[in-house]
Amino acid sequence: MEDGGRAHTAIVGWACMTLCLVSYAAAFSQGASLSACTDMMPRHLRVQLHSSNNNYVTVHTNVSFYFPGDKVPVTVRSTRDYMGFMLQARKVSNNEIAGTFIFLPPGSKLLTCFEDGDTVTHSDKSLKRNLSFVWKAPDQPIGDIKFFISIVQSYFVYWAKIESAVVAQGGPN
Repeated sequence: MEDGGRAHTAIVGWACMTLCLVSYAAAFSQGASLSACTDMMPRHLRVQLHSSNNNYVTVHTNVSFYFPGDKVPVTVRSTRDYMGFMLQARKVSNNEIAGTFIFLPPGSKLLTCFEDGDTVTHSDKSLKRNLSFVWKAPDQPIGDIKFFISIVQSYFVYWAKIESAVVAQGGPN
């Protein structure tokens, strides 16, 4: 009877652990969690961070400067498919998240880290490669900005905070 009890306990333990892992994994298939807002790091189990200095993913804008209230096109290009992402604009001066995203491609959604729509993340785990967004600058001057993206290629492989070139604020800061 003692062996039967151990087997039962082992099966129950295995089932509980499996259900926990499956529910944990499913939680991120519909976007990044709010816990990633500050450092843009995925909260997966046993993930492997790769250097943000890679040749696979780039963040581009077609402008080198903007004015308060401007709409800035942002393009993310990749030579490899990926499943998840988190995109933000941040002030160069203090690394604070700034502005809002007003155009999103399919498979993405807005996330509110500090203000409504200041972050974009994936809304499903379909494979993605090249994505286009539009970011709206705040109506008040905030200074120069950079766009940052974290990419999740698979549940265990990701790149964090890949950055764009500086987009300078035109006019007085």
